[in-house]
Amino acid sequence: MLAMLVDKPFSRPNWIFEQKYDGIRLLAYKEGRKVALISRNAIDRTANYPQIAAAIAKLKPQALALDGELVMFDQKNISRFQLWQQGKGPAFYVIFDCLYANGDDLRKKPLSARREVLLRFVKPAGPLLLSESLGSDGLKAFQAASKRGLEGVIGKDTTSTYVEGRSANWVKVKAHQEDEFVIGGFTPPAGTRLHFGALLLGAYSHGKLQYVGKVGTGFNDKALASLFGKFRQLVRKDSPFATDVKERGAMFIQPKLVAQVSYTEWTDDGKLRHPVFLGLRDDKTARDVMRPGA
Repeated sequence: MLAMLVDKPFSRPNWIFEQKYDGIRLLAYKEGRKVALISRNAIDRTANYPQIAAAIAKLKPQALALDGELVMFDQKNISRFQLWQQGKGPAFYVIFDCLYANGDDLRKKPLSARREVLLRFVKPAGPLLLSESLGSDGLKAFQAASKRGLEGVIGKDTTSTYVEGRSANWVKVKAHQEDEFVIGGFTPPAGTRLHFGALLLGAYSHGKLQYVGKVGTGFNDKALASLFGKFRQLVRKDSPFATDVKERGAMFIQPKLVAQVSYTEWTDDGKLRHPVFLGLRDDKTARDVMRPGA
């Protein structure tokens, strides 16, 4: 179940708000002592996080399906996606929903009932955490998240069932701008920089990849080399963008790689202002990257 992006917070009967975590979405499946951690695009990450799998295996229910976010925290206890790229810090699994427990399919039950089951069977311990509730007042929750420097808040209708795909019963309000964009090319390096200068970014709108600008900051030497190695296998002669790219010496690649990028705002001509590269995402496909609001 995915949340819809909305412009501003609100308060409504039967709605609650939670912290929005900046990590990788995972479903956790437990059957007996066997555990699988699966990403949105069906990547099995169990072997990468044995400590999380082991903690889930110790939970009492013989059969269990959980929904949550795999995160790493900075020194201020705020989840940051870029920590994955840097390989810093221990990983935690923040659980916010229970879909199945001991033969009971909970997806058709309201969120309030699913949350009760979750609290009954899962206690915060080791790498397992429960999502932090910010109360029922959306504005206060958003203000608290903004003050703490969190990515934003997630609002949920406690009467809603769990459905596959994006739903208006879950919404997200961002305290700062951060999204995924497709890498469609790069510019040549300048000065002392090696490999490339900036990434050419796009997002899909009405089935076409629209150019949204370039990002040239947020890279270290290791990231520059690693990305360039991937680019060489994807080079193409023509532009994958439906809109013109007026960058001298631009090289184009197959639009298969997805970058996580922070930025301050959109310009009047539809480009990103002050973008910063945070890392690559392998848990989302390029065709799923839609321009916010599109």
